[in-house]
Amino acid sequence: MPVYRLNPNEISFPDPTLACENGLLAVGGDLCVERLLLAYTHGIFPWYEPGEEILWWCPRRRFVIIPEEIHVSRSMSKYFRKHAYTFQANRDFADTMHRCRTKREFGEGTWISDEMEEAYGRLNREGYALSLEAFEEDVLAGGLYGVIIGRCFFGESMFSERENGSKAALIALARMLRQNGFLMIDCQFHTPHLESMGGKYISFDEYDRILREGTGDKY
Repeated sequence: MPVYRLNPNEISFPDPTLACENGLLAVGGDLCVERLLLAYTHGIFPWYEPGEEILWWCPRRRFVIIPEEIHVSRSMSKYFRKHAYTFQANRDFADTMHRCRTKREFGEGTWISDEMEEAYGRLNREGYALSLEAFEEDVLAGGLYGVIIGRCFFGESMFSERENGSKAALIALARMLRQNGFLMIDCQFHTPHLESMGGKYISFDEYDRILREGTGDKY
């Protein structure tokens, strides 16, 4: 399948079902709020190396966590009983996203560039991106951030400053989303860590059904 080049003067995407086998759909465009919202409500997200052209992806198999299916292991339950945890939403979105960036830069590499930080900061200011931070004994232990549209959360990245910090944040997020009637956490890509916490593959048809119900397909 061909990879489509986006018109920088037009906020649009090709049909998501036209993505290549590896999930790559389009190249180019920008990270303006309108384009990002249109992308996420159709299962598309940007992922590219800093300094390169923007690549837009839409994998055919989707890896998600259904909030009520979040898995809390025995060891994690025991950890919660031994340590006092508190959580805060949007404590400092910019700081949380930057910590996600720096933790990856010194480990497995990162796609989070200055351009991405600025773009998702704009989404946060307009109410379409959220961070959640976990505190152990009142000390920042970890956090995560993602895009929030309707009743769908699109996870972007996590970080830990202490053992189990990112796990605690994800568990708290899932519980908060469940209480508010959210339908899914879109994990974008599979990792063994997310699978151990309840992540699973679903078909694109099932994903699209949840997406339309959760976002109202309003963009």
